[in-house]
Amino acid sequence: MNEIILTGCMPTPLSSYLKSLGLLRLLTRHESQIKAAWRGEHLVLSTKLSPGDVREHLLNNYAPTPILAPWNGGSGFYEKDNKTAFNAIVTSQAPRLTSYRTALHVAEQGLIGLDRTASPKGTAKSELLLRLRGLLPDDALEWFDAAILLAGDDPKFPPLLGTGGNDGRLDFTNNFMQRVMDLMDPKTGASTKMSDPWLDLALFADPAPGLVKNAIGQFAPGQVGGPNATTGYDIKGSMNPWEFVLMIEGALPFAAAAVRRNEHDEEGVLSYPFTVRASAAGAGNIGADDAASARGELWMPLWSQPAGYTEVKALLAEGRVALGTKPARDALDFVRAVHRLGGYRGVDRFQRYGLLMRSGKAYLATPLERVQITTDPHSSWIDDLDQNDWLSRFRRFTQGDHAPNRFVTFRKRLEDLLFDLARRRPSPTQVQNALILLGELQFALASSTKTHDTVRPVPKLSAQWVQAADSKSSTFRIARALAGLHGAEGKPFPLRSLLFPVHPRTNDWIETTCAAKTSANDPACRVRLYRPYGRDLISMLITLLDRRLSVATRMGFDDKPLLSYAGIDLNDLNAFLSDNRLDADIAALLPGLALCDIPRTQEHKAGDGEVPAAFSLLKLTSTPNAWLKELADLPKESNIPMPPGLLQSLATGNADKARHAVEITWRRLRGSGLTPAMPVTSLPELIGIEPRRAAAALLIPLTYGATGALVRSALAPPEIEAKTA
Repeated sequence: MNEIILTGCMPTPLSSYLKSLGLLRLLTRHESQIKAAWRGEHLVLSTKLSPGDVREHLLNNYAPTPILAPWNGGSGFYEKDNKTAFNAIVTSQAPRLTSYRTALHVAEQGLIGLDRTASPKGTAKSELLLRLRGLLPDDALEWFDAAILLAGDDPKFPPLLGTGGNDGRLDFTNNFMQRVMDLMDPKTGASTKMSDPWLDLALFADPAPGLVKNAIGQFAPGQVGGPNATTGYDIKGSMNPWEFVLMIEGALPFAAAAVRRNEHDEEGVLSYPFTVRASAAGAGNIGADDAASARGELWMPLWSQPAGYTEVKALLAEGRVALGTKPARDALDFVRAVHRLGGYRGVDRFQRYGLLMRSGKAYLATPLERVQITTDPHSSWIDDLDQNDWLSRFRRFTQGDHAPNRFVTFRKRLEDLLFDLARRRPSPTQVQNALILLGELQFALASSTKTHDTVRPVPKLSAQWVQAADSKSSTFRIARALAGLHGAEGKPFPLRSLLFPVHPRTNDWIETTCAAKTSANDPACRVRLYRPYGRDLISMLITLLDRRLSVATRMGFDDKPLLSYAGIDLNDLNAFLSDNRLDADIAALLPGLALCDIPRTQEHKAGDGEVPAAFSLLKLTSTPNAWLKELADLPKESNIPMPPGLLQSLATGNADKARHAVEITWRRLRGSGLTPAMPVTSLPELIGIEPRRAAAALLIPLTYGATGALVRSALAPPEIEAKTA
């Protein structure tokens, strides 16, 4: 087998990709065992043929597929059309144009009785299409089915070939006939003088003179000409005739189909291989307006293992990618779906094109990006956002005519982030950025009560988000510990129900849940859990701690609801207490992490940091009684509630009131049956710690080991306690 590297056949522009498929299709008729693969930026043939054999077959034996569009004006069938190439083929005697001549004659028969001054419109066009579908020979139907889908009352037009084989005023079929005449003599079928160098240019990128000054349409944006396309003011588009001919031949495998998406869909909808609605997601070079006016997106498959034309055609015939049970609708769905499938039928890359409106109202197949497919389904946890169809509902809401601009912006940011998460294994920073954005979005939805009937809260996210976001930093561990705050068995009390107006059990908007008759005796509906709070971290944590403690009894808790599925050690605690450098990052990350199921951590280490004695005393009053009974021998009948006024005293930031807070803490511990390690006459002070920061830190859960270390440092050992007694 020979290996032929076609340096002129590349994945971009779209004309070159289609040319490559057209070449494989045509050569397969000559050698059935030929295969092709994409290696780097070029198509590589595995064949018994030599490069000379390939050139010889195309130059002297290529028989064009009948490409015709009797339903379109400009196609050569109507009075005002350019008929030069049309008539040349109809009157040709060349054997390799026989099937073309036959198809044109059959089409002429189908037009008998119609007004030929202009192409038919509306019902008349639909009737003509049905008639032609039954008359045209088989070798012409492959083109017909690629250009038009007859389903229901009105024909549908796959986006690759414009509106039934034309793009605006440019008719692909008449252009194809003209380019065929550039390549062969219609009388003899012999190749023209320029056909040889043009073929070398198309296959091997060898320089060739005398390109044809004509439009190539949407398939090669760089060749359309126009203002600023060259060193002068303007230039007319130019093309290589072989490029155009092979490109149209390569479009034929992309046949559309009508599929039913539900049992009530009688006619079905257009389904086209690897084609979805246009989206600005993941493409920095297009905006929302571009996507809205686009015809769609094409995701052209690239494969690195040799495959025959039959395999490629089967791939394209089945190329309707689904996301779960639903067909992929746009770029975000598509990239999630193909990554989950891993190597889809041997495909390891996709070249993404947007059919974008450019140059007035003309459409151009604009290359957007190359997407590498992985066999590692690392992003399946993004499916959490599909719960209750949340992601689709939110995106539809933001695409409405009256959607607030801030939510439109949120959608674009979210789509871009999710696109990046889906196409490669994300870094912890990327996942954190997504969580931060989801937290911001939840705040925006919460503050816009008008949206609550349309968009539910962000769904609860799985622990995989937390694991993927773990940057092994103090910032992350502190935010995770706070986000892991929970209630008791049968009494959920997640932190998100204080951060946002959501019900602690249903995770729906609290007014929605509490409006149900079954919620009459729900404690969460009788207590106002959510109240606005300052966005700076210290103010946020003080408010959250106050709310959590103040509603505990009314929510039915016997103990302080301050246990978490995760905690921090003394090193992280000291990092927080010592300065404010972590505050902004923790405040940004916490709301998003609070949307997640926080996994229970297995680490119980204390850390080797030393915490100031004054803070150790204060922290014990916010430690759940269950832990104090295990770690500090707190009598079973005793409880240590936080002393009234302690949090408020610290929150003032006043040093004298902070000293008073330490004193009332000492007395509360002593009165509950515990013995502080220092006498009341020589109480320590919060040296080096701002009182408000100390108040905020009382909410941050510690590991079991760190809590034990505080107990040992702040309370007298049992033997000393016994002597004192």
